[in-house]
Amino acid sequence: MSTQRIYALPVETTEWKFDGATEIQFNWEYDDGSDDLLELYDKGKKQQWDASTRIDWSMELDPDNPMQLKDEAISIYDTDVWRKMTEKERSWLRRELQANSTSQFMHGEQGALIATAKIVATVPDMNAKFYAATQVMDEARHVEAYKRLLHEKFKVAYPINKPLQTLLEQTLTDRRWDMTYLGMQVLIEGLALAAFQSIRDKAGNTLASAVNAYVMQDEARHVSFGRLALRDYYPQLSDAERDEREEFAVEACYLMRDRFLSVEVWETLGLPVDECVKMVQASERMKLFRTRLFTRIVPTIKDIGLWGPRIRKAYADMGVMSYAEVDAEGLLAKDEQVAADFDARRRQPA
Repeated sequence: MSTQRIYALPVETTEWKFDGATEIQFNWEYDDGSDDLLELYDKGKKQQWDASTRIDWSMELDPDNPMQLKDEAISIYDTDVWRKMTEKERSWLRRELQANSTSQFMHGEQGALIATAKIVATVPDMNAKFYAATQVMDEARHVEAYKRLLHEKFKVAYPINKPLQTLLEQTLTDRRWDMTYLGMQVLIEGLALAAFQSIRDKAGNTLASAVNAYVMQDEARHVSFGRLALRDYYPQLSDAERDEREEFAVEACYLMRDRFLSVEVWETLGLPVDECVKMVQASERMKLFRTRLFTRIVPTIKDIGLWGPRIRKAYADMGVMSYAEVDAEGLLAKDEQVAADFDARRRQPA
């Protein structure tokens, strides 16, 4: 099935091109780099999996609420707009919102696929090249899994939204290898982990939960990869260089927060877009969700040494400074355990 046929909104072109100028780095020392990265590479090799066999694609989704999420999670729930909707319209809304978020996951994973291929080419550390090569395969698998979920189960998809498109372009057009790490491994992947977790832990549908649980197992390694590489590199930079990276991180965080306004869905369903966006921004549920998106990002940013006044002020303004003390390693370990628990349940006799 062509993806063009299931997009809810028109896509002007099937291709998106820009100049991703870069500097390719070869390294003729093959026993070079961090031992921690080499261990992560070994782990990445051992944890490869097949999306066709590890996930039970025979499971069906409820067309009225594909992921079996509670209506209270919808930002316009119990507003005047919601109360005026018929039950059929609410079913459409559930399906479209869930399809849109899954579509953005899929597009983000393609961005990660391209970014990680760039990291293989640009990073100077040989052990980092080794690990990044395993991540390229991870990202291809993630695109495959979300594509199957949209094509075979939802049968509707949404184009990439503007905030994600802008952030990907900023990340991929910078020539410096560490900026690709920062944009993708720390910021985009960190936010993805928090968004995936929301579905993994709250979806009543096992298929939707499993896809996100297995993707998260890989993403936990990816965030560790960015943290290990940048934690050693950023102390070597000048104050001006670190300040520039903090400015990029602040702008990226605001862009990512705006990814969840669902403008495309309100437009598709013919709902009052401006009114719905205002309700999303005012929703206490969405405010809580949008702050929790930074659970994985804030402690990593602090750990890699981008912790100057600008970034601390931005996080204070967003209400996410408390996440600086989160046990990021503990969360990543839990992600791996949850995926193992899904495997164990699949092996149990029916």
